[in-house]
Amino acid sequence: MDVSYEWLKELVDVPVSPEELADKVSRTGIEVDSVTHPDEGLKKIVVGKVLSLADHPDSDHLHVAQVDVGEDVPLQIVCGAPNIAAGQTVIVALPNSWVGGHTKIKKSKMRGVESNGMICALQELGFSDSVSPKAYSAGIYVFNETIAPGTDALEALGMTDAILDFEITPNRADALGMRGVAWEVGATYDEKPHFKDIPVEETGKPITELLNATVTDENDAPAYQMRVVSDVTIEDSPLWLKRRLWNAGVRPVNNIVDVTNLIMLEYGQPLHAFDYDKLASHQILVRRATNGEHLTTLDGNDHELIDDDIVITDGTRPVALAGVMGGLDTEITASTKTVVIEAAKFAPVNIRRTALRYNLRSEASSRFEKGVDVGSINLALDEAARQMATLGHGVVATGTLSASAIKPEPVIVNISLARINHVLGAELTAETVTTIFKRLGFGVTEADGLFTVSIPTRRWDISIEADLIEEIARIYGYDELPSTLPTTTMTIGQFTPSQTRRRRTRKLLEGLGLSQAITYSLVAEAEAPAFALEASEPTQVAWPMTNDHSTLRQNLVTGLLNAIAYNVARSQNDLALYEQGRVFLRSKDETRPVEKEYVAGAITGLTRQKSWHEAAQAVDFYNVKGIVETLLGDYRLNEPVRYVALTDEPTLHPGQSASILLGDKRIGLIGRIHPGYAKAHSLPDTFVFELDLDALLAADRSDMTAAPAPKYPSVTRDIAIQVGIEVEHAAIEAVIWQNGGKYLQDSHLFDVYHGKNLPFGQKSMAYTLTYRRDDQTLTEDEVNAAFAKIQTALETELHAVIR
Repeated sequence: MDVSYEWLKELVDVPVSPEELADKVSRTGIEVDSVTHPDEGLKKIVVGKVLSLADHPDSDHLHVAQVDVGEDVPLQIVCGAPNIAAGQTVIVALPNSWVGGHTKIKKSKMRGVESNGMICALQELGFSDSVSPKAYSAGIYVFNETIAPGTDALEALGMTDAILDFEITPNRADALGMRGVAWEVGATYDEKPHFKDIPVEETGKPITELLNATVTDENDAPAYQMRVVSDVTIEDSPLWLKRRLWNAGVRPVNNIVDVTNLIMLEYGQPLHAFDYDKLASHQILVRRATNGEHLTTLDGNDHELIDDDIVITDGTRPVALAGVMGGLDTEITASTKTVVIEAAKFAPVNIRRTALRYNLRSEASSRFEKGVDVGSINLALDEAARQMATLGHGVVATGTLSASAIKPEPVIVNISLARINHVLGAELTAETVTTIFKRLGFGVTEADGLFTVSIPTRRWDISIEADLIEEIARIYGYDELPSTLPTTTMTIGQFTPSQTRRRRTRKLLEGLGLSQAITYSLVAEAEAPAFALEASEPTQVAWPMTNDHSTLRQNLVTGLLNAIAYNVARSQNDLALYEQGRVFLRSKDETRPVEKEYVAGAITGLTRQKSWHEAAQAVDFYNVKGIVETLLGDYRLNEPVRYVALTDEPTLHPGQSASILLGDKRIGLIGRIHPGYAKAHSLPDTFVFELDLDALLAADRSDMTAAPAPKYPSVTRDIAIQVGIEVEHAAIEAVIWQNGGKYLQDSHLFDVYHGKNLPFGQKSMAYTLTYRRDDQTLTEDEVNAAFAKIQTALETELHAVIR
């Protein structure tokens, strides 16, 4: 909320500068984000009066004005504003003045005619279009009251004020009005606010002869009050009122509408004004809308309503969305003669839903959502009627129309001094606490350390002991409370097993030479399903900023490949990247995806640079497989990991890729990027892997045990076999281990050959088998028997030829 420092000083004595006030209030509970001085950087801007006006001799739209600026001789100024006229009181930037945008105004010639300054629009002084009156949106600003020429225009416009930006949290909606802010500042500096509540003069007809009001369900409108002001004249608001509005970020409209906004800013109580003559039956009915009903709001938009909306009707048709926005058909216009004023409290949840549903969030709806002071509803209504009668030269009807009402009663909370000191860790006296409650404007009595506190209705956020303790702490000063160590048992912080393992995974990969990358969680729709470990429905963002970031990722590889392509395009060709992050998988019958933790890598270029004693070495499938096996080995999985060749994955090379299985569950993939995919995405030869970390963390693991060095020697046998090219190494390993016997310790592939001297479609694979007994030395017969069994099994099961 924008708080005017000058207006605040009228309500409470402020003994410090705006900057000091902002710092102090921020430390007592309500943050002040900034202090703005609207006149900062502006200089030599005065009020002037246009004495005469003539057409420019060399232009069809420029005028030559003689302007009295309080000096001995009028200034000649060339102006192109379409609304300039003789006799007007205007804003004048003198020669060598500074206006908005750090622009200096100098003497100049415009098409041969001398111009000594500039006649200004509000926007040229830094006013935003949102607060500048619409009547002057295309031209200069004209004062509607007499001001002596030469007067400081910045002061006349209220620009010498300081504006404090109060960041109001939902629980402190009492400070969404200047009176609430005055109470807050008064409590901070031990100053009591001084409000001028002038009684309203009722000289018109009884309101019951003019209007009737009914609320269908008092849960929708617990309080609904109305007044009527007759014989009003719609005109521009006086300058003092405009100043208060635009310094609070509100656009002035006319004297009636401006009063409703003024009262909202002062009391925090939103009001609405209807044109009495446009209410068809003069029977106000507050009810729920009927599904399909229509209402055109003040912004000119038509809305189809539902039965969750609370509406104000003239007995039959809706004329306003309660607490959100009025209807266009009953707005205040220049022809309005009688005004109906509404002050109410509406159901907060319904107001919030309605405002969001129709995108009509407003200052009024924001306040109704958070709550209003039920003790000020009629006070605000009376002041609005008084101001409208004064500024509009009208007559206030006798009486207030009350369709529903809440009796404003204070909340009583009991609290002890011992409890306060126990929670705050302080030694406050009863006198100190009593003084704080009085500074806050609370009623308080104390006897033997027990306080009975009466909370006024303006502080509806306070209802329990903890609320009172917070108030005492912030007014006393958080920095004044003693610092104490906790007396409870301390729990030593540590990582969970899952967090520890995830961090170890990153360290292992970095130790293996990979660098961490962090890529976008949003990818293009076509990229989302690629490299996926399991089927998933795409999850799209409702309002994506770009097509390349429209869908939640289902894999990590895509992001890494984008990073590879980006770097290669900039001549960085030797890359080894990994990412540990979440993917988003969704089944068809779910609306929200499940988040899973994955880890993935992408490697391209050289793993070893050329040097004087060795050749360069490019990355290949087995480099990447070694990284994966090292990582998986650190998990000490109970169940063996298997690699099954992939032939139907369109993004991976069919001869150099595999699924990684733990038992029967697919937990990852590894392989070379398909040449077609690489070409389409401007990628070099790149090898990737991806693992489901959640599955690995959930898998059973074995304990790490230490074994002594063997006492007895091992025996090795080499075997070379000729098999079909389609036979996998894993299948051969499986046969060897199934038939190797209990003394087989290791099986190692040391040679693969296919080509000359072998039949077409055949290959030769050579293994070294290691045998050892831990209780005695193996005999030749034991080794030969076990080796022969393996040979027979290979010939029988894989149709291998022993070479």
